[in-house]
Amino acid sequence: MYKVLRSILFCFDPEWVHYFSMNGLKFLCRIPGIKKLIVSGFKPQRSKPYEFLNLQFPNRVGLGAGFDKNAKYLNELEALGFGCVEIGTVTPLPQAGNDKPRLFRLPKDKALINRMGFNNDGVEAVTARLKAWQQRQSSVVNRGLTDSRLIIGGNIGKNKITPNEDAWKDYEKCFLALHDYVDYFVVNVSSPNTPGLRELQEKDSLRKIFAQLKIKNEELKNKKPILLKIAPDLSQEQLDDVIALALEIKLDGLVASNTTISRDGLTTHNSQLTTIGAGGLSGLPVKARSTEIVKYIHQKTNGQIPVIASGGIFTGADAKEKLDAGASLVQVWTGFIYEGPGIVKISVKRSAIFNLKYSI
Repeated sequence: MYKVLRSILFCFDPEWVHYFSMNGLKFLCRIPGIKKLIVSGFKPQRSKPYEFLNLQFPNRVGLGAGFDKNAKYLNELEALGFGCVEIGTVTPLPQAGNDKPRLFRLPKDKALINRMGFNNDGVEAVTARLKAWQQRQSSVVNRGLTDSRLIIGGNIGKNKITPNEDAWKDYEKCFLALHDYVDYFVVNVSSPNTPGLRELQEKDSLRKIFAQLKIKNEELKNKKPILLKIAPDLSQEQLDDVIALALEIKLDGLVASNTTISRDGLTTHNSQLTTIGAGGLSGLPVKARSTEIVKYIHQKTNGQIPVIASGGIFTGADAKEKLDAGASLVQVWTGFIYEGPGIVKISVKRSAIFNLKYSI
């Protein structure tokens, strides 16, 4: 059924389809009884809660950052069964992002290329939505209508106009504003679509950002886990530097990985890639490298650094591969676009059967 719907949707602009589809789902969920039908069809019914980062996740399949940048679709994504949703990337000030078109499909490779550029409504607007969501969730839990809650991650970044030497200020602003409304944070310095951003992955730059965030975290009553999202394009030396720093400052975890700037091994013709131009590549082509990084981090640190795996997850077997490599959770994004809402149920079922031993 979804393949038929996908063939129709793929005839239209990817960014337009994204908002059309999610707004359509939002409309359906407002009709009495429809959300319950969606939940019964797509939400894993027998998944066991999973403890990670001192949080109780309903299941181990999350939605990666960039899908619900502005925290507008949490109710709908919860209905589809996600154990967590990472909102953002959120920046202090609203920004429009890069010029359109900026999202492209590569169906032959089961991939996407995006150069969105941290388009978002800004931390003030996102915080207001999260506050309203939190109040609604508290009411639902208090009335005994659910025995688990959707975990929310906050993916934070810097505004395009902020120079790198002041980047730590942007991360601090977002951290403080969102702190009461998200369950964990992910620092995004690995998007290829903000000029100069990836330079912040260097050890000294990372130390400055995380030192400030950890100081602020210690000052607050409810401390929140802080993770770092890394690029799949890091050299071996850079990856080792990230691992060393993570151990040194006792980072709560890593997210591996973001999109890649590589175009190696693609089936899509070079002329089409040239027409599309710059941007981060996600989907099946990133699968092997993402798994390789997860496995390397897990083995090099003897599991001391928890990892959330992202990149090329389309099936339950793909989720199992990441968990077997040492990941604690998985995040889907491009796979969700190509495989549809059933991806959560399938991935949870597969990982629940084979990967109980990795509970942290």
